[in-house]
Amino acid sequence: MENLKLNSFYDVIIVGSGPSGLGAAFKLAENSDKKILLIEKKKISSGGLRNDCKQNYTYPVGFPLEYWSKEEAHALLEEVKNHLNPKMEKRLNIDKYIQRAKKLDVNILTIDQAHVGTDKSSKLINDLIQKLRDLKVTVALQTEVKELNENKKEITLDNGFKIEFENIILGPGRADYDWMQTQMDRIGVTYSDNIVDIGIRVETKEENYPIVKDYYDPKILFPNKVRTFCTNSGCAHIVREKYKGYYSVNGHSLSKEKKANNLVNFAMLKTIRLTQPVVSGQQFGKILGQMVMQLSGGSVIMQRVGDFRLGQRSKKETFNEDLYDFKPTLSNAVAADLSLSMPAKILRDIWSALKKLDSIVPGVLHPSTILYYPEIKTYSNKPQFLNKNFMVKEGYYIVGDGAGTSRGITAAWSSGIRAANDILKNKK
Repeated sequence: MENLKLNSFYDVIIVGSGPSGLGAAFKLAENSDKKILLIEKKKISSGGLRNDCKQNYTYPVGFPLEYWSKEEAHALLEEVKNHLNPKMEKRLNIDKYIQRAKKLDVNILTIDQAHVGTDKSSKLINDLIQKLRDLKVTVALQTEVKELNENKKEITLDNGFKIEFENIILGPGRADYDWMQTQMDRIGVTYSDNIVDIGIRVETKEENYPIVKDYYDPKILFPNKVRTFCTNSGCAHIVREKYKGYYSVNGHSLSKEKKANNLVNFAMLKTIRLTQPVVSGQQFGKILGQMVMQLSGGSVIMQRVGDFRLGQRSKKETFNEDLYDFKPTLSNAVAADLSLSMPAKILRDIWSALKKLDSIVPGVLHPSTILYYPEIKTYSNKPQFLNKNFMVKEGYYIVGDGAGTSRGITAAWSSGIRAANDILKNKK
């Protein structure tokens, strides 16, 4: 915990310094004199804002339709732009891809996008935090909220210090889904948790996926609820991220100032909506992740497309310098067999989508292309909200990707603004 003297009461406590927390903090600080405390358990915000920092500014990308109208989203996106100052990526010459996609019942969305890069995101976050401090927001980094009091408006920090509040906004993100579930149970908030995205991350040479030269992060929707997600090119790398009990893969790209490695990676995700008897998407994702850990000896797996098509597992010697003319950027992935560890229905739908993608952008299924597994996105603690501004109980709000109100930086920031707007309506 930082060496920071905290008060025993704040008008508003915001838990989490990701985009939803920042959106709420700026809205409140710029429009009221409320005493605001922003709490972050790490040294710096993590998640999408820290890793790659890719931003989408076109509805409905990132905005769940059950919570957002086009008009609401576009109005708040203008506020997001005022704080993030995005430099939009160019989008050129994609009509041929769109026409090919239509013939295959595939939809390519045209999205306004901006990209910061993992190497520059820390400066952006630190600048935003300093602006909040200049606005008299108390920012407590490396400070963890242990629990909410079930009987009164009070939190207990990890060191035992208790702080009371008038309003609290919870935006801890997807990674802390279990903590969020525990707190909702404590304060009597009903929620569901039955949706999860399961998929792979594809890595290949840019020449095999040339669409990225004209469209930085192509948003492509396939039948059977499969989609592309988080495309990285230029100086692009696959990373392994630690979750509770397993690893998931993800993709990063550095800013354009870094030397390009001429590789591209993107996720192919299938959305799974579970029903009885299995109703926890978080637990389902964890089980699949742990299965891969068992089969790989404690890591994630990878397989070359050439081997997958032949129905044989990849081996270390498969990754040679003959046909396979680039090295995997995730060196601690284990060469293995996707079909042994991914549920057949999920694998079948993703492979069908990849074959369609190869008809739209020929070359992506080159034999050297690598398929990494698993990539798991657990979005879906979905509280029962009392109003459109994400109130779950009088004075309590839950926002961001971890609450299912958004999927991505700009929509998460917008959800924080909506919660703040509800508090400002009652400004004293």
